[in-house]
Amino acid sequence: MRLPGRYDGVARPIVTYGSNPVLHRPCAPVTEFDRELRHLLLDMFASMSAADGVGLAANQIGVDARVFVIDCPDADGEDVVGYVVNPVLTVLEPVGDEPAVEVTEEGCLSVPGPYAELERAFRARVDGVDLQGEPTAIEATGMAARCLQHEVDHLDGTVYVDRLPAELRERLLAEAAGPEGDLPA
Repeated sequence: MRLPGRYDGVARPIVTYGSNPVLHRPCAPVTEFDRELRHLLLDMFASMSAADGVGLAANQIGVDARVFVIDCPDADGEDVVGYVVNPVLTVLEPVGDEPAVEVTEEGCLSVPGPYAELERAFRARVDGVDLQGEPTAIEATGMAARCLQHEVDHLDGTVYVDRLPAELRERLLAEAAGPEGDLPA
């Protein structure tokens, strides 16, 4: 589905928890910086937007590649919009009176519906490369920092529910699956 407006890509279906092994293993580093990567990024932004998300990792649309996109507000309400190829996450020390960590609700397009409180660093940074293979970085606070951590987790094969106690994880996965018992494809 081609979306008019903000993102000129084709929205792809979101892979749900347990439905595809690509969500549950580390993604392959990107080695080809070509037209195909550009199209992937455009499709990722379109897919994130169509699903009303704030971040998306390539494996969430079934692609085994270390790349994510983000369009998420930071602690000051400023939109952080961008992407990083082959990201490396660094949790940063707080600045001034910022908290080191923040506990707030987190959800995931690959676990549609439920949210759970999860502790994440308040300030984080990812370093990687852009479409041309040139160094790039995103540093963020608040929800955008949470998003950076969440998306890098995806690329490492971890879904946010994997960080929760087993009982809570099972309850959330059952809620996401609905009465039929299967997560939507």
